[in-house]
Amino acid sequence: MSANSADRPSQLEVVLVKAGRTKIRYTGELLADDGTRVAVRAPWAGSGVRDFGFVRFEPGDVFTEYYWRDRWYAVKEVRSATGALKGWYCDVTRPARRSGAELVVEDLDLDLWCSADGTDVRRLDEDEFAESGLGESDPEAARAALAALDELESLARGGGLTALLA
Repeated sequence: MSANSADRPSQLEVVLVKAGRTKIRYTGELLADDGTRVAVRAPWAGSGVRDFGFVRFEPGDVFTEYYWRDRWYAVKEVRSATGALKGWYCDVTRPARRSGAELVVEDLDLDLWCSADGTDVRRLDEDEFAESGLGESDPEAARAALAALDELESLARGGGLTALLA
């Protein structure tokens, strides 16, 4: 081990799985892991610009991502290249699993967006969730996913996302 290796931040490979297949894999800087919550910082991992109409993710954006081993969601704080807060993108997922330098998260289709000023809170992809068939194949997981989306929306509308991530 070199003298400088202790100065380098720990890296964590984030693997997002959807419908049994790897949707995206990227490396981020491990900020913290307290045994329940894992925090990672990573640049926008998509290719080019992704314009949702209500927010644009683009090269230079930085995501500080929070994953839980005991909750059915992940919350991603999104900042522009200049550091301006864009908002929070929340994924409904099964609880995260970490094995060494790899964090695996299963996306359950439901998402929530909350703008930086909190005035735009929107549920996303409920149609995809309904079409996924999870309600029939795994009713308990479907109930947990819908409850997680409700919890995220309540937190976002009440200004509680910042406290959740503190």
